[in-house]
Amino acid sequence: GMFGRLASRGYAAAAQARSVLENELAAIRAAGTWKGERVIKSKQGAHIHVDGSRGDILNFCANNYLGLSSHPEVVQAGVDALKMYGAGLSSVRFICGTQDIHKDLEQKLAKFHEREDCILYASCFDANAGLFEVLLGPDDAVLSDELNHASIIDGIRLCRAKRFRYKHMDLNDLEDKLKEAESSRLRLVVTDGVFSMDGDIAPLQGICDLAEKYGAMVFIDECHATGFLGARGRGTDELLGVMDRVQIVNSTLGKALGGAAGGYTVGPKPLIELLRQRSRPYLFSNSLPPPVVGSATRAVELLLASNEIAQSMAAKTMRFRNAMTQAGFTISGAAHPICPVMLGDAQLASLMADDMLNFGVYVIGFSYPVVPKGKARIRVQISAAHTDQDIDHCVDAFIQTGRKHGVIS
Repeated sequence: GMFGRLASRGYAAAAQARSVLENELAAIRAAGTWKGERVIKSKQGAHIHVDGSRGDILNFCANNYLGLSSHPEVVQAGVDALKMYGAGLSSVRFICGTQDIHKDLEQKLAKFHEREDCILYASCFDANAGLFEVLLGPDDAVLSDELNHASIIDGIRLCRAKRFRYKHMDLNDLEDKLKEAESSRLRLVVTDGVFSMDGDIAPLQGICDLAEKYGAMVFIDECHATGFLGARGRGTDELLGVMDRVQIVNSTLGKALGGAAGGYTVGPKPLIELLRQRSRPYLFSNSLPPPVVGSATRAVELLLASNEIAQSMAAKTMRFRNAMTQAGFTISGAAHPICPVMLGDAQLASLMADDMLNFGVYVIGFSYPVVPKGKARIRVQISAAHTDQDIDHCVDAFIQTGRKHGVIS
């Protein structure tokens, strides 16, 4: 009957979709860009246990820059918050999902970044998705670095401002675009502070000079800088001496600040208040769970109390970069704990990463679409939790696998 015919058409549609998806998956595998997931059976840290590998593995590919993901005080603060405030709030912030700990963390983050106010999100992806649509309308213009993070690109897609994309870190091109945008009401220059794939640092002094010359504001995404760049770990804006010239900062709690989850926007009070009224990811997502808030708060407190953790990064980073360069590898970026070992070929990057695991070192090959075609690499990330011995072990493993694959002689 009728139902049978409709049902069989439904099955046919599902079968067609399945074959489209399977072809797509086969193409990814054939291109050598398949991303498998290795399973960790321990806490995140410099030393981990990986399913299928024996013993202790050195982890060199987490964003755990300060080693705070498994810091005893950070963990304990999460446990305490879980017991006192519960597992989660089953609610969004404006309904009944705001606790005193959320307000406290926001105040501490605003203080840490020396900005007027702060709003928390479930992730920095959400912070980037929420900001541009609220701040910029059809009369405004956004000028974005072509290599900005995917979440920034998505956030900009949601807003109705005029869009200008400038060449990566190219101040001349940015100036041309600023001239083109002069008739707009608000102009916002948007850049990652540190670009996560290359570990290169945006020329913020030049960007701020141009923004001031053409009456624009500056926004930076600080996910790969907060907590460890700059003398007090405040970020790229501190490192380059422009804290008072960058108006809006988005960053994450999911990397250096305890590594759990969550993101935030800091900036002018009226902007933060408007985001609480209008930002969709904020209005329509559950509040950050108490244990996540507890852990992040303790991480921020540790950094407010002392510059030591932030400063231990620099020497370790240079130890790795210098040894690898001497061995003949090409490391892109400069003086940042993101150390991309450039290999070019996708399959080579993934085979070398597999071989590194046999030497007890966990690293991951990055290839298209995460990085441009022909720019495949293994991205090594140094943490304050790595010892000099850990770093030397990693370099040694690279030298042995690099020789095996003919990357170095």
